Amino acid sequence: MSPAGDGDAAGVRAGHVVIRQHVRLTVNGRTIVESVEPRTHLADLLRDKLRLTGTHLRCEQGVCGACTVLIDGQPARSCITYASLCERASVVTIEGLENDAVTARLRRAFSLEHGLQCGFCTPGMLVTARDIIMRIPDADEARIRLELSGNLCRCTGYAGIVRAVQRVLAEKLELANLAGAERELPLAPVGSRPPQQKNAARAIAPASQQLPQPADSVSELTSFGLGSKKPNITIVQSFEVGRPHEEVWRFFADVEAVASCLPGTRLNGPPLNNQVQGQFVVKLGPILASFTGAAKIERNDETYSGRILGGGQDANAGSRARGEIEYRLSARDSGPATKVELKIRALTTGQLAQFGRSRVVEDLTKRILETFAANVEAKLSDRGEEVVSGEPFYAGSLLRDLAKERLSALIEPIRRMFRPRD
Repeated sequence: MSPAGDGDAAGVRAGHVVIRQHVRLTVNGRTIVESVEPRTHLADLLRDKLRLTGTHLRCEQGVCGACTVLIDGQPARSCITYASLCERASVVTIEGLENDAVTARLRRAFSLEHGLQCGFCTPGMLVTARDIIMRIPDADEARIRLELSGNLCRCTGYAGIVRAVQRVLAEKLELANLAGAERELPLAPVGSRPPQQKNAARAIAPASQQLPQPADSVSELTSFGLGSKKPNITIVQSFEVGRPHEEVWRFFADVEAVASCLPGTRLNGPPLNNQVQGQFVVKLGPILASFTGAAKIERNDETYSGRILGGGQDANAGSRARGEIEYRLSARDSGPATKVELKIRALTTGQLAQFGRSRVVEDLTKRILETFAANVEAKLSDRGEEVVSGEPFYAGSLLRDLAKERLSALIEPIRRMFRPRD
């Protein structure tokens, strides 16, 4: 093995050669030089080596935001940032904001507005909230919620946190001078844009007032399907529609009618060359995603089957989704009913990737399909006025119902143990 280069070191662990390198960075104003493995994450360096345990670890996938710190003045996920990439960077943790004027106001506001309960998410919340105050001093409630959507909290319901940020914004601190000192900063090691470029980005209107504008062409939106990508979600499910086989197949040929039955979906116009563009708006807990996307539709009249290849992106939150849906219709032996069999393969990235756990997604998909099937039956039964199309799909209640069902399933065996026997 060639000797290690300048700043690198090698060690032996359990009979294996371990390559280490020295990294120099500033943490909370203090210059630090540490020897780390290439795979060491910044969060592990902060917690294990520097004992800065205010940076919390929960998902360790860059999803929940509990580990958020400032890298060169910008919020970043320390659990997915390699420490070796932070060479000569300036890192500020929650401990480093102890005497920060904005953070002090936020701590007080969090207390007054009941913006914390267990406190596990609070350090990351404070770092993100401080960034909102410094970067968007005129943020309204919708914008605050959007900016906080990358920080998850299992306790508060977010209302108190939002009020705390609003309270500090309303106090009209002399933020211009504070913010000005942080605007001329180098590129962060995590690859985020310079602050001045962020400020030049377009203002985001409240999601309740505006849907994403369609792109000029399908090619600007996405490539169709997964291509060579490997899915992180695979679902095989089926549902029934209480209408005759041929009738349901003809209905499936009307893309606009089918889209109107799928909650949260809105098309930009009729299909063109078996391609269609539209939006899908979904609310999952604190995350409100408005996907702009496109799809290619394939049908086989001989086998009563088809494929939908498509994908989309949420320009506001950075989530992306690509997928393929294969479906087949078959007549039921008893009565005028049709069985629809589905195979869904999808790849999600960004904030929505946290909902990729198979059982949760399968249950959620089942509920969506049940709503879709009921809407199709209503359309075919001349009860189309019961179907509300184009409205955002709110999954929060579904997730709560799923949690209740899971809890009930766990408790039921205990109940049976204590039931009196005859």
